[in-house]
Amino acid sequence: MSPSENCARRGKAALIAAYFLIYVVWGSTYYFIGVALRRFAPFTLGGARFAAAGLILLCICALKGENVFNKNLIKKSAVSGSVLLFIDMAVVMLAQRYVTSGVVAIAASSTAIWIMALDVPMWGENFKSPRRALGMLAGFLGVAMLFWEQAASGGSSGRGEIGMAMLVFGCVSWSLGTLYAKYKSSREESSGDFAGGAWQMAFASACFWVCALLFEKPSETDFSEVPKSAWAALAYLVFFGSILAYSAYIWLLKARPAAEVGTHAYVNPVVAVALGALAGGESVSPAQIAGLALILAGVAMATMPLSQNFSKRAGK
Repeated sequence: MSPSENCARRGKAALIAAYFLIYVVWGSTYYFIGVALRRFAPFTLGGARFAAAGLILLCICALKGENVFNKNLIKKSAVSGSVLLFIDMAVVMLAQRYVTSGVVAIAASSTAIWIMALDVPMWGENFKSPRRALGMLAGFLGVAMLFWEQAASGGSSGRGEIGMAMLVFGCVSWSLGTLYAKYKSSREESSGDFAGGAWQMAFASACFWVCALLFEKPSETDFSEVPKSAWAALAYLVFFGSILAYSAYIWLLKARPAAEVGTHAYVNPVVAVALGALAGGESVSPAQIAGLALILAGVAMATMPLSQNFSKRAGK
């Protein structure tokens, strides 16, 4: 076999591995967050996860010769890590106290719809196309169906509605932050890189630890009693979810078209729902399946031509 054929095979294998990471591993993080939350308090879990991932990724970047202490990079990452990543992941973890990981993943997949609906300067273009307008309507109907399903199954406790309200808040917050970055940051500032993602995780970790000190009791996370399964879930989130999958995502954005890479938005919730049902014993209702189908169909109809609007989360 010639050197060029060997190189082509290695390149193909790298692509397959990278897509596996952003398709399957990112989709599985919702389930493993649920496993870790059985013994870790939410803010403590977020602080530990992103402190470890951020520090490791910063060390890797430094060893590769990247200028990790660039002041502009750190300032930009402080905003995006504290506002976007922290709020997004805090909402995901808090919501999983009220709803299943599958429901969290389904609701999170509607983010692309919220971005288009809240992008006021683009309303003329977005609502001009019947297909895009219909796609946004289908996505919001899917979210409404999830609200109805959670309200109907939650009884008088209202836990399902609380969880869904948190998820909608998280989607809106992420969308507004994404739009702010889109219109207020230059192309150079908004370009993703490994050091920037590492600093985002570091600043998000700081926010999580502050909230843990303010809102969580020490007894909520007794490290001496945390079982191996929770530690294993935390390690999985650090190394696979926040380091490997994020690195694969950044590499794919440089190697493949953005629209192709953005297809992970369609696969992640399917993986999350399937894993939650098979490994976690979570029940999946027909309404949840219908809501998932509506949201994904809406995202496909509304955003396929707008590949830049897919969420770019540093380590889901």
